[in-house]
Amino acid sequence: MPALLDGKVVVVSGVGTGLGRSVAVRGALAGARVVLAARTESRLTEVAEEIKALGGTALSVPTDLTDDASVAHLVESALAEFGTVDTVVHNAFVQPPLERLLDAEVETVRQGFDINLLASLNLTRKLAPALERSQGSVVMINSMVLRNQLPHFGAYRMMKAGLLALARSLSVEMGPMGVRVNSVAPGYIWAERVKRMVEKQAAQRGVDPSEVYAEIAAGTDLRRLPEPDDIANAVLFLASDLARAITGQCLDVNCGHAHH
Repeated sequence: MPALLDGKVVVVSGVGTGLGRSVAVRGALAGARVVLAARTESRLTEVAEEIKALGGTALSVPTDLTDDASVAHLVESALAEFGTVDTVVHNAFVQPPLERLLDAEVETVRQGFDINLLASLNLTRKLAPALERSQGSVVMINSMVLRNQLPHFGAYRMMKAGLLALARSLSVEMGPMGVRVNSVAPGYIWAERVKRMVEKQAAQRGVDPSEVYAEIAAGTDLRRLPEPDDIANAVLFLASDLARAITGQCLDVNCGHAHH
């Protein structure tokens, strides 16, 4: 793993067993000191131990990203431990209802915006002074739902479209501060959630899961689905000095499932 982030401090929100873990672990392998944030402390501990076993440095900060005091504690803890923050990666996400917008409860949709959109704004605002001092960067995890027409993804699409608008707006506002803001839009990620979906469809149809996988992958140019590390690699690139002239952009990482 090239030392793209050697000596840098990276805050990763929404650290779980999938993409958040990959971003954190590969960030550490790239030389970063990593601050792990999520509600579930046991997951943070597991990822932190994995990073330390690989010779990296990790700080776990259990955080409710919808609670202002908890977010402030995350920022204070990161700065107290490392003195600086170079990048924040917004990966926190809660699945909104997969149903028609015409049928969805408005309050249920509204609640999803707190973690899927407003939490990224609040954490970025609190980190803005530190990011300006380090001339750092922000990377937001978006989705190919921006590009497709899948039914029942209306609430999901609204939130991710808002996140894209947030990233572009922050790029305009933070650019003069020397801070870059970009997005990564994965397609189907071959990880726990998609694997469960494939297994469920295969069981319903009485076929092998590999057949369902092949059908989905047939919609991509590379005839495969990206894995969490593939997405993480794109995040690390955007956080690194190799992308020092890139801001306000959304990089699709979907093996050619959608063109943009």
